[in-house]
Amino acid sequence: MKKGLHPEYNVVVFEDMAGNQFLTRSTKMPKETTMYEGQEYPVIKVAVSSASHPFYTGEMRFVDTAGRVDKFNKRYNLGK
Repeated sequence: MKKGLHPEYNVVVFEDMAGNQFLTRSTKMPKETTMYEGQEYPVIKVAVSSASHPFYTGEMRFVDTAGRVDKFNKRYNLGK
């Protein structure tokens, strides 16, 4: 493998909107950090993960990611 060709592969925490966290590795290196099991790691925030997705959990949960309906209405001037 050539040096300097591939991005660094770092340990990060993925966190969904429901607050579930899991530790994995990624080439993306965010600026935000969070505590996970007593250590501080960079955190990547995602809308839905396998821990909160209805297909995997078997229960319906409402997860509004930054007011998607409001953003749509604002974009197309459909607001009140």
